[in-house]
Amino acid sequence: MSLLFPAQTITLDAALRDLASGGAKARLAAAHALGDFADPADPADRTRAAAALIRALDDDLAAVRAEAAASLGEIGEGATGELDAAAIAAAIARRLTDGDAAVRQNAAIALGSLRHPDGLGPLVTALREGPPDVRFQAATSLAEIDGAAAYEPLVAALADADPQVVGAAALSLGAIGDGRAVGPLVARLDHPDPGARFDAAYALAELRDARGRAVLTAALGDDARAWDAATALEWLGTVDDAHALAGVLTRRKADPNPVLRAAGAILRIARAAAVPAETTAAARRVLHAALGLRKLPLRGLAVQELATAGDAADVPALERLRASRKGRELADDIADALRQIGARA
Repeated sequence: MSLLFPAQTITLDAALRDLASGGAKARLAAAHALGDFADPADPADRTRAAAALIRALDDDLAAVRAEAAASLGEIGEGATGELDAAAIAAAIARRLTDGDAAVRQNAAIALGSLRHPDGLGPLVTALREGPPDVRFQAATSLAEIDGAAAYEPLVAALADADPQVVGAAALSLGAIGDGRAVGPLVARLDHPDPGARFDAAYALAELRDARGRAVLTAALGDDARAWDAATALEWLGTVDDAHALAGVLTRRKADPNPVLRAAGAILRIARAAAVPAETTAAARRVLHAALGLRKLPLRGLAVQELATAGDAADVPALERLRASRKGRELADDIADALRQIGARA
């Protein structure tokens, strides 16, 4: 539920009326509400909503234009009748050069959500010529539309002057999975910006290239990046990566979420690599201890990690949690974890 738009019921006709002639607050709420018509019983409703939102892209209020672009991204792909996805993509693309940053960014996001090929060209132009905020988002959205066509523009964006754009381009190249990107990404491991270096290392790990391991290992000490670093090191999946992850388990005052993520990653790596028994035992102790923590989200995360990483040795701990008061709200998750462990056994 959005804090800006509290949950409420509004009819299509009321939303269309408010968007066309309501006050600023009513138009903004209506533009948001029309995004909920992404899957109506009547496809004609979706087309009516899309037509109204396209008109709202010219609203005098930037916030309404931004919300209209976001909603079009949600409903556009399924529009039928006189409006098709190509027309919607063209309408959204016009807002890539809007004078308001939020509108530009939402337009770029919407084109990625729409995934129509007509959005590719405008996003390439935005990545090359737009302001930093839209270049950053265009790098992400391009990969969602056509990874093969996005490859060359994204490689070029690795030379962008803005480090956040470099990072976004690197992450998109990793997501695309084209091995040709390894060389250009390795060249960014010495980027002066730590965020760009990390994103390049993360992308390399997604491509199963270990040359960013040192950057990822260092990031385990940064709570803001530790979760993603643990994920990337698990992708590499060697004994060296398990050893690096083990260093997080005893880090004082660390965010417990990436610590639990690292513990689960160690156990999953151990299935295919000769991880020392003391390392896997330490990871298991961390997860078992988390099953008794006061905070429900942390208990739930420990259960989730054991679901994918655990084995028969973890069953008694999960059974004890299920029988306790702390396990009541996690009963379904615990049962699912036990099923997954049983299936692996």
